[in-house]
This record gives sequence, C-alpha cells and structure tokens, in this order.
Amino acid sequence: MYSTSKKSQFVKSTATLHGFDFCGIAKAEFLNDDAKKLENWLSKNYQAGMQYMENHFDKRVNPQLLVPGAKSVITVLKNYYPANESSNTIKISKYAYGKDYHLVIKDSLKKFYTDLQQQLGSFNARGFVDSAPVLERSWAVKSGLGWVGKNGNFITKQQGSFFFIATLIVDIELEYDNEFVKDYCGTCTKCIDECPTEAILPNKVIDANKCISYHTIELKDAFINNGLKGKFDNWMFGCDTCQDVCPWNRFSKPNHEQAFNPKTEIFNFNANDWLQLTQESFATIFKDSPLKRTKLQGIHRNINFLMD
Repeated sequence: MYSTSKKSQFVKSTATLHGFDFCGIAKAEFLNDDAKKLENWLSKNYQAGMQYMENHFDKRVNPQLLVPGAKSVITVLKNYYPANESSNTIKISKYAYGKDYHLVIKDSLKKFYTDLQQQLGSFNARGFVDSAPVLERSWAVKSGLGWVGKNGNFITKQQGSFFFIATLIVDIELEYDNEFVKDYCGTCTKCIDECPTEAILPNKVIDANKCISYHTIELKDAFINNGLKGKFDNWMFGCDTCQDVCPWNRFSKPNHEQAFNPKTEIFNFNANDWLQLTQESFATIFKDSPLKRTKLQGIHRNINFLMD
C-alpha cells in the first residue's frame, strides 16, 4: 500500500513520462476568493460575448461538483514555445502553430490516468483541458507551480508562460504542494503598456471587449468593432504581445512535442493566400488545428479587418 507521499511522487514521475513539463497537486476545495473575482468580472461584462463563462458558476469554484468526493486536484503543464517563431507579417498566436492542443493533451491525460489506476488502484477522476468549467490557473497556483501575471497568464519562474494547463480532479487523497504565494511581476508593467488595445486592466483583470484574442477567435459576429480599427498590430488569430514582452519569457525553451511543430502555411501564407483559401482546402490543411475554432469565414473576416 502506497503512502500519500509515495502516491504523489508516482503521480509526478508518471506525469513526466507522459510528456508534461511540470506537475503540482492541491487539495480539492471550494475556491472562495476566485468565486468573488469571477462574480465581479462577470458583473462588469468583461466576458464580452463569451456567454459560456456565465454557465456552471458553481462548478467552476467547487471541484466536488465535477467529481463527487474529490480530494485532490492534479495540475500539469505542457510547454508549447516553438523552436522557430514566424516572421510572417500576418501574425498567429504561437499556441496555434501546430496540432490542436485539446487533442494532444486529452490523449496524454487519458494515458496518464490509466497508468495511475494501474499502479494506485481504482479511483474516480475527470480530466480537463481548457474546455470545461475549471479555473485551471487558480489550481496551478494552489499546486505551487507559479503565479498569475498582470496579463492574466499563468507564469512559471523556470520557463515563463508559454504553457498549456490541464487538470485531473481525483477522489483520492495525495500529498499537497504549498500554494505559490509570491508574485514575481513586481513593479513591471510591460504587458499593460504594450497591449495594442489596452485590454489589460489593473489587478490582473482582462476586458475581453478589447482583447485581440477574443475578437479574432471567440467573436461570432460578422464584423469586428470599427473602434478597434488599426490597433490589431497584424494579429490575425490570437495575440501574443503581452507574453512576448514579458521578461519571464526570456527563459522560455523550445518544446519537444512533435504535434506542435508549425504547419508550413502558418509561416508562408500572405493575406491573399488566406483570402483565396477555399473551404475544402481549409478543412484539409487545418483539420486538426486550433484555427478551426474561428472557421474560414472568421479567418476571412479577420484578414479583411486588418487590410481595410
């Protein structure tokens, strides 16, 4: 029979075997402070058109509503920083260079969970990758892996912020890491100063109504707000500005995940190439890409907004 300490050591070593760069463990408990922050954020309509952020409020702050009897929250990070950055004038967020991370990480999480069950015995768990009501950045902080920066991104001291975060909520007791309580942003305000649309507000609050990533990915409208014209700095899908200027990202290292290798079109397509892309070609080239989220009509809308 494993002790909680041995179980936790096995969890972390197994996470590494499955390609995760960091792993931390927190006690599954109600996120009281986060509940207040989320409620305040929603009350000011900072979620813009992302109505899904209003859904399942209780589940977002209480892991036991997601996994009955939940005792532990395992957080894993996976690096997506590319070996080579695109110099294309049409800019695409680095997280979207390769295969959709949901597909890659969900597969790894399933194998991770299977291995844990084989060694630790049967237990209930649910894995989440950015597409469910889980406050993964809060759990990453509680797991001792880093802090949330002024730009709202999760930052590690070791390698900055170019990480995907995944969460495995389990109903077994483990040894818990100490919450990361220090904020190493200090007096730096580079992310706030450099945000092209001034979407980063005080106290680590992001106003999605101004955020380039929201408008180029999540926005479902046929047109982008004309008041933002000329402010997108050629970002066609997503925006990395606040991460690119963050001093902690000087420690970023290239990832080792082949699935994240950039599609050649990301580096080579100019504006006309994107506009001439047919639905059939888009479906073939980007069938497993994050770019599918905004769909071809969204890509064309974004390009036209940049060119007008």
